[in-house]
Amino acid sequence: MHRFTWADVCARRLARHGLSTPLAAQPVDVVKAMAGTHAQVMSAAELGIALRIDGATRADVQNAPGLVKTFGPRGTVHFLPEADLPLWLGALAAVPTGPNPFDETVRMTAEQTEEVITAIGKALHGTELTVDELTDALASLVGPWAAEKVMPAFQDYWPRWRTVTHLAAIRGVLCFGANKGRKVTYTNPGAAPAPAAPSLRHVLHSYIGAYGPSTPQRFAHWLNGPVKWAAEVFASADLEQVEVEGELAWNLPGDTAVPESAGCVRLLPYFDGYAYRVGNQPPSLLYPGKAKERVLPQNFQYLIVDGTVAGLWHQRKSGRRVDITVEALVKLDKRRRAELDQQAQRVGEIIGATPNLTLGEVTVGGHA
Repeated sequence: MHRFTWADVCARRLARHGLSTPLAAQPVDVVKAMAGTHAQVMSAAELGIALRIDGATRADVQNAPGLVKTFGPRGTVHFLPEADLPLWLGALAAVPTGPNPFDETVRMTAEQTEEVITAIGKALHGTELTVDELTDALASLVGPWAAEKVMPAFQDYWPRWRTVTHLAAIRGVLCFGANKGRKVTYTNPGAAPAPAAPSLRHVLHSYIGAYGPSTPQRFAHWLNGPVKWAAEVFASADLEQVEVEGELAWNLPGDTAVPESAGCVRLLPYFDGYAYRVGNQPPSLLYPGKAKERVLPQNFQYLIVDGTVAGLWHQRKSGRRVDITVEALVKLDKRRRAELDQQAQRVGEIIGATPNLTLGEVTVGGHA
C-alpha cells in the first residue's frame, strides 16, 4: 500500500489546481482540474479561475468558451465543462435524495413536476428568460398554479415552479444564461443526462483527482448524498487504497507521483475548491492550529501557506483601488511576505484595480 505524507498531498493538490505554478491553460481546463468551480459568488469564481492561469484576468473568465453555469454538487451554483455536462448531469441525477422539504401546500405532485420540467425545457429552448419571464411562460404553458407564489424564500414568496429549479437543471433543460442588466436569466443547454454508471465513474475520478486521496464519507459530503451509497460508488469505481498520515483513503490507480514541493503563499477567494471545507481533506490537516477556530467555522477568503489554511483576507474595492487586509495566523518570513505582496498585486491585476495591502485583523464577518 502506498503511503502519502500530508506534504505530499498538498504538493499534488497545489500542482493540479494550478496554484504552485499557474497553468498555461484555458478557463475550461481549470474548471475540469477543479472538478467544477463553485460559482454562487461570481466574482469569487472569476478570481479563483483566473488566479490559476498565467496572466489571466476576470474578463478572460467572463468571455471563456466551453463553460456552463448551472446547479451542480449539493444543488449549489457551479461552473462545469460544457463537453462533460451530460456526465455531470447523469451523476447528479444518480445521487439519492431525501424527502421533499416543502409543505404539501407548496410542493407539486410527480405528474405536475414532470409537466413543469417539460414546459421549462420548451420555454427556454433557443432563448434566455428572466425568472419573471419564465414564470409568465410557465403560467401560459401549464396553468397559473405553477406561478403561484407559495415557496418561502428570503422573507418573500417565490412561484411554485422554482421548487424544482435544481431538478430541471439536472434533467438538462435549464442552466444560467447571460444576465439582462442585473437580472439573472435561464436558458436550455440542450443536454441529456448520460447513464448513471459511466457518469458516476467520471465525476468520482474528477473529484479524486482534485480533492484526493479521499473517502466515501467526504465524497458523500461533497455531493450531499448518503455515505452508504457513496461507499458503493467507490467500490465499483476501480480505486486504489492508500494511506495518508496513518489514515486509509482511496486514490486513482497508479497515481502516486508527487511533484517537487515548493512552498507558496496564495490568496484564494470564497468557496474555493482547494480550501472550502465541504468534501475536502480533514480539517485537522487543512485547517491546523488557530485556523480551525478562526477560519473553519465561517466562509472567509483563504490565506494559504504551503498548502494549508494559514489565515484569512478581505478586499474592499473602490473605483480603481482595492484595499486588501490579510490576517495571517502564522509568522510570515521575508520570503513569504514578499510572495504575499506578489499575490496582492496579482489579485489587483485580475480585478482591474491597484492593490493596497495591509496586514492586520479582518473585522468583517464571513460570507453567508
